Amino acid sequence: MSRHEPMFNVPGSVLAVLGAMVAVHLVRMGLSQDWDIWLTLALAFIPTRYSGFAAELPGGDVATVTSFLTHTLVHGDWLHLGLNGAWLLAFGGAVANRVGTVRFLALFALCAVVGAATFLLFNQGQMVPMVGASGAISGLMGATMRFLFTAVDGRGLAALREDPRSAPLMPLTTALTDQRVVLVTIVFLFANILAVFGLGSVGTSGIAWEAHIGGYFAGLLTFGFFDAPQTDNPSGTARLH
Repeated sequence: MSRHEPMFNVPGSVLAVLGAMVAVHLVRMGLSQDWDIWLTLALAFIPTRYSGFAAELPGGDVATVTSFLTHTLVHGDWLHLGLNGAWLLAFGGAVANRVGTVRFLALFALCAVVGAATFLLFNQGQMVPMVGASGAISGLMGATMRFLFTAVDGRGLAALREDPRSAPLMPLTTALTDQRVVLVTIVFLFANILAVFGLGSVGTSGIAWEAHIGGYFAGLLTFGFFDAPQTDNPSGTARLH
């Protein structure tokens, strides 16, 4: 009897992150305009915090630490949230099914932090609130590059849905010279460079290209440290977390 895989195999950890994003957005919708602005700024990553103005902004000194992660929970509108949610499902599912809940969340957090730090590097002292999970999700995309093409070379793209652990990890030195990974990276960088000139913006808000690039390379370069040890006889189905 043949075994049928589910059409969608989304781990609970990915759904939890998506659920947290939706929950924050729903809470904001129920607030008055003043409280919505306060909460958004308290959770957003704002470079001005690190130029001596943290106490004057919502969230105070605590937000200088927490906003490295909390900015991923806030989105400008439903379109922004929907786009990030779709990309989270696309890349987060394969990564989480491969490495498990704890490693997935740790990788997501690292990419969010590196993305925010890169944004800070290019916008020091600026009162430019950054919100959205796209930096962290770009990191998941970068991480996927380390096993996407080995899956294609083996069982095909179906392996990413059925059992992403069956795809061998591409060594970093190989990934940095693989023509397919390099091509995807160049296209990704080009798309974000266009954002510097205002192309590709969502609505009236600019794209935080700095966070995208920082998060992407964080995922690409560090995924080997998060990857779960492979077994000689991987399970035929991916575990749900």
